[in-house]
Amino acid sequence: MSPLEPETPPAGEEIHLPGGSVQPLLLTVGITLGIVGVTTNVFISIAGAILSVWVIVAWIRDTRRDIDELPLEHH
Repeated sequence: MSPLEPETPPAGEEIHLPGGSVQPLLLTVGITLGIVGVTTNVFISIAGAILSVWVIVAWIRDTRRDIDELPLEHH
C-alpha cells in the first residue's frame, strides 16, 4: 500500500443480498395475461389474476423467510 492511499476501514456488517428468482418474471406474465384477457377472453384474465396472486403470496413468504434468517444483533 502506498503512503498516498488512505487506509481502508475494517470490514463491517455482512451485506445480505437475496438470491436470484423467477418471481418478477412470473408476476409480469400474470399481469400481462390479466390485461390481455380484458380485451380477448375472460378466462385469460382469470388465469392471469390467479398467477399474479399466487406469485405475490409466494414472494412475500420467501421474503419473510429471508428476513427471519437475518441476525438480530447489529454491531
